Amino acid sequence: MYLLRHARLVLPGGVVDDGRLAVDGEWITELGTGANGGPHAGTEVVDLTGYVVVPGFVDMHVHGGGGGSFGEDLEQSRKVVEFHRAHGTTTTIGSTVTMALPELERAVEALSGLVQDGLLAGIHLEGPFISKARCGAHDPALLREPDEHVVAKLLERGHGAVKMVTLATELNGGLRAVRQLTDNGVIAALGHTDSSYEQAREAIDAGVTVATHLFNAMRGLHHREPGPIAAMLESETVAVELVNDGHHLHDAAVELAFQAAGHSRVSLITDAMSAAGAGDGSYELGALAVNVVDGVARLADNGSIAGSTLTMDSAFRRAVLVNQIPLERASVAASGTPARVLGIDDLVGSLDVGKRADLVVLDDRLTVAGVMSRGRWVTEIPAPLVNADAQ
Repeated sequence: MYLLRHARLVLPGGVVDDGRLAVDGEWITELGTGANGGPHAGTEVVDLTGYVVVPGFVDMHVHGGGGGSFGEDLEQSRKVVEFHRAHGTTTTIGSTVTMALPELERAVEALSGLVQDGLLAGIHLEGPFISKARCGAHDPALLREPDEHVVAKLLERGHGAVKMVTLATELNGGLRAVRQLTDNGVIAALGHTDSSYEQAREAIDAGVTVATHLFNAMRGLHHREPGPIAAMLESETVAVELVNDGHHLHDAAVELAFQAAGHSRVSLITDAMSAAGAGDGSYELGALAVNVVDGVARLADNGSIAGSTLTMDSAFRRAVLVNQIPLERASVAASGTPARVLGIDDLVGSLDVGKRADLVVLDDRLTVAGVMSRGRWVTEIPAPLVNADAQ
């Protein structure tokens, strides 16, 4: 049992000063302010004066980190989760990239085991059903139109673990695939798309509820051809992903998305690849060679941005300090919105009694000082623990 007190607690409705939060086992059991009496016997008390506590981050789009990538190699996949967890991501969706179908099927089946074990909250398939015109860092030779039999086989190999699929719905079979996915309880995301505004509206009407990394790898916003960006920003049913690393998006684009969609529809993501936390150098994203220079990942052959080296704590910190998004709204975008989109906001995504004790302790510069996952510290505890019996 833990009692965290004298912290600034970031709740969806605002920031609570001199807050207290009690944890018993995996769960948050109490929220309040001030001392409110002494702790129960055996409770370890952490004085978090000067610290901020936010709910654990929920990353619904991440390919790798710490030198590893999500795929068949489960040791690498575990490494990715551990790396991002140290940066505050306590709920992770494992994202794949476009690859040959037999390889993708094997990756999906392997990752489904990590979902069953609780290490991942689901699998996200980004490709192969995307536009060659907007393929970004996906191998164009392996792209294909959505085929209901292929989609069904991938879902089958995932044993219920496939949570989201990104596709370009303007492709032949795209709208049918959206309905097939949603009928199976899978989130349909529009991304890597060259769709028009009208085509994007059709996709939303068919069941698309996520914009995969809005602005990136899609037809741009034009005053006579507004394209998918306008369609997704204006739709109250669509959550928009943002890669807030200062490279994928201009700050004005980030702020426009928050203003147009509202923080309750913005989901901060990392879209991180294996180089996150591993330094500059040469890497691979799927079958494509990637060079990372000054923390920016680009394809070796054409210089296209190839994922990121971002972590969620950095995305959150940037939203607050650079984009001037209030703490509580940035927290919703980093935790609450993705949890809601994934349908797990009854367990994670905010600090609340009865929810899982997933939280991040930040110092006055919003740098990670401690991470708790399922009621256990997974990084160094930010302040000395004091035994309640000694008080």
